[in-house]
Amino acid sequence: MSTTTTKPGTSPVRESRLTRGQRPKWLIPVIGVGAIVVGAAISALIGFNIATWAIFAALVFLIVGPLLIGAIEGSRAGSDSLMTFLVYTAFILAVIPLISVIYTVLANGIPGLTSNLLFTSMNGVTGAQDNFAEAPGDVVGGAYHAIVGTVSITFWATLMSVPIGLLTAIYLVEYSNNGWLGKAITFFVDVMTGIPSIVAGLFAAALFGMIFGPSTRTGFVAAVALTVLMIPTVVKNTEEMLRIVPNELREASYALGVRKWRTILKVVIPTAISGIASGVTLAIARVIGETAPLLVTAGFATAINWNSFSGWMTTLPTYIYYQIMTPTSPTNPDPSLQRAWAAALILIAIVMLLNLLARLIAKAFAPKTAGR
Repeated sequence: MSTTTTKPGTSPVRESRLTRGQRPKWLIPVIGVGAIVVGAAISALIGFNIATWAIFAALVFLIVGPLLIGAIEGSRAGSDSLMTFLVYTAFILAVIPLISVIYTVLANGIPGLTSNLLFTSMNGVTGAQDNFAEAPGDVVGGAYHAIVGTVSITFWATLMSVPIGLLTAIYLVEYSNNGWLGKAITFFVDVMTGIPSIVAGLFAAALFGMIFGPSTRTGFVAAVALTVLMIPTVVKNTEEMLRIVPNELREASYALGVRKWRTILKVVIPTAISGIASGVTLAIARVIGETAPLLVTAGFATAINWNSFSGWMTTLPTYIYYQIMTPTSPTNPDPSLQRAWAAALILIAIVMLLNLLARLIAKAFAPKTAGR
């Protein structure tokens, strides 16, 4: 059934029992616009800035929105909308810092992405050259040696940590049977997860110092320090991914007479490869920006060093640190700041490329289905 209502000067409007008592579609956008305006007004009263504007607008939206919806559709709908708006607000608050960081790095780093930065090192660069730099294109010296060091050290750290972490997780899930050794490994992995990065660097420096001498500083020593930090992340993530593989797949393989090691290699790992690849990428992203352990293990160099087993080596984090803390020209730090922002942008780009590579690897090795 339906009723027809007519307002003076308008055409008849037909209302249905199914639509009666529901909020109009334009209500939420109107509340949002009103919250923005009211938030700006309140912020202006105490000294306008973007942060207080966003906070007051969010508070007005969270208060007014559920109240109006509750008045129209009832208290249950109002409570439901309150929780929905809280979830949306939490998501926005989580995304804002990421957007802010990316925007800031892009705005400050793009002007410094010159051929000098990408294909030259800081070898021979002096403060006098920075004093004569008047435009971004005039800045000499670059981060090529730091890029080489970052890729080399991260490669060796990944090469060591991924097999160890993967095999450890396989033992915990497939072979430990909740025994005392499995419990001990789990405990120590949890402890390693909370180790400060500088402690891992001191451990690697002390270990190689006892073997090769106290002044040993190489890229491989830094890779060992990063391996200590990467292993817990790889183990925990791989363990979780292996545990969510259905036991029915293992049992079906065993029923066909397939040995356990081959079942793990051909069934379990391919099923979980997507999550494992994501975990490895997360571990790399966790260590690629470390600075403290690299300062005590790899040192700092201004020239290019391709050999990770000999000589000091620079990475992008340490390069950024030294460019900011000790500018090449103390009287004109702008060129050093330009190099630091550009190096930070390169570091973010490397992490993004690693994420893309992990997705491609996961897609290539994932089990094929009938629809693929």
